[in-house]
Amino acid sequence: MSVLVAASSLLLVVMAMGAARGSSRREADRVGALPGQPAVEFRHYAGYVSVSDDKALFYWFFEAKRRPEEKPLVLWLNGGPGCSSIAYGAAQELGPFLVKSNSPNLSLNPYSWNNVANLLFLESPVGVGFSYTNRSLDLEELGDRTTAQDSHTFLLNWFKRFPDFKYHDLYIAGESYAGHYVPQLAELIYEGNKNASKDSFINLRGFMIGNAVLNDATDQLGMVEYAWSHAIISDELYSTVRKECNSFKEEGEGGRASKLCSPAVRAFLQAYNDIDIYSIYSPICLSSLTKSSPSRKLVAAPKFFSRHEIWHDMRKMPTGYDPCTEDDVEKYFNKEDVQRALHANVTRLSYPYSPCSELIHNWNDSPSTVLPILMKLMKAGLRVWVYSGDTDGRVPVTSTRYSINEMRLRPKGEERKRWGGWRAWYHKEQVAGWVVEYAEGLTLATVRGAGHQVPVFAPDRALSLLSHFLGGQPLPSSRSP
Repeated sequence: MSVLVAASSLLLVVMAMGAARGSSRREADRVGALPGQPAVEFRHYAGYVSVSDDKALFYWFFEAKRRPEEKPLVLWLNGGPGCSSIAYGAAQELGPFLVKSNSPNLSLNPYSWNNVANLLFLESPVGVGFSYTNRSLDLEELGDRTTAQDSHTFLLNWFKRFPDFKYHDLYIAGESYAGHYVPQLAELIYEGNKNASKDSFINLRGFMIGNAVLNDATDQLGMVEYAWSHAIISDELYSTVRKECNSFKEEGEGGRASKLCSPAVRAFLQAYNDIDIYSIYSPICLSSLTKSSPSRKLVAAPKFFSRHEIWHDMRKMPTGYDPCTEDDVEKYFNKEDVQRALHANVTRLSYPYSPCSELIHNWNDSPSTVLPILMKLMKAGLRVWVYSGDTDGRVPVTSTRYSINEMRLRPKGEERKRWGGWRAWYHKEQVAGWVVEYAEGLTLATVRGAGHQVPVFAPDRALSLLSHFLGGQPLPSSRSP
């Protein structure tokens, strides 16, 4: 036998051994049945993937309901920073199993995104949910950069465990502060692919972000505009904040807030004391008002607002169509039988599971804008969609529109350019929202009547949005089916 043939044979043996190990580990991660779970025909898996000697990230993966071998893979990320994609995305929004209020059982979600894709939820960074580190200093070194790097490493290692999905089209989606996470991870994948080997190439095709933190100055301006236009603050307070806070520009960027800015911002935040800022027309969870619960922070504060103590008090406010669901989710994932079924908390963490981490106190890097990354990746040919539920006061549609306008994009279609390309889109013969498509490759869509977590408030329209995004198809422009 020649040396070349012998070497080739050895390589095939090594590859086969690696595939066998991956298959064995994948089967070990398979979830048989969760407590209270209804019977399903699709497979799902959960467990840990190491990203370093000390760090491991927790995932929950659902194969598509039908023909998973033909469907794309969608990675979903929630924001915070520090909030769990499993506690929010999987258990309250778009996963197959939703935690039912005041019930030990899970309910099937007819609008789960695994109707049209294989669906992967990731708890990132370490310290979030079940993801952990054995090195306490890691929790002091967190930021956007570390989160993107660890998530990238997670994907590379996850594909070794699930090689059947490695060459599926990959799309990344998320909401809120994932407006930072998603494009930053996409950029890291894009750059890594330039010199990637076959084993390290990731077949990224695009990303979609909702009610997303994009650009500090316009995000903050849009927040105040939204509160005024929805009669939450007075004309006088609106004018004072606009004038005294100098359009929320930071020092060194032409901004200098007066002494009146701080009390004006405090009054602005107090205007949301008795309603849910994430969904201004929804009821709040009254039971949460009478008990002391850990503070929650579904979305990072814009820099101007986060300086004020009252902002952090507002993190206790619940979210969602069923405003008490978050408490039920926390109870469910703290049950030992649930953790055993999910292969979670294997290191016996010293703290209880929480939808948003109480361990993360420092966030070391957060750029004031991610718009240049969006422009870069659109030019690279990635599909980029931004959507906005229009009853969210935290990252409102006004913020998103101001931020997108900063990029000076050109609406598609000669007949629409005069009016900016803005049009209605439809679902089940009703106006589902409004949309504009840009020549540079971005689509901006609103979802009518939805709050910060769009799949909670408009699950059927959110699934329609995803389906059209994955298919690269324009949203329906008429009532016709």
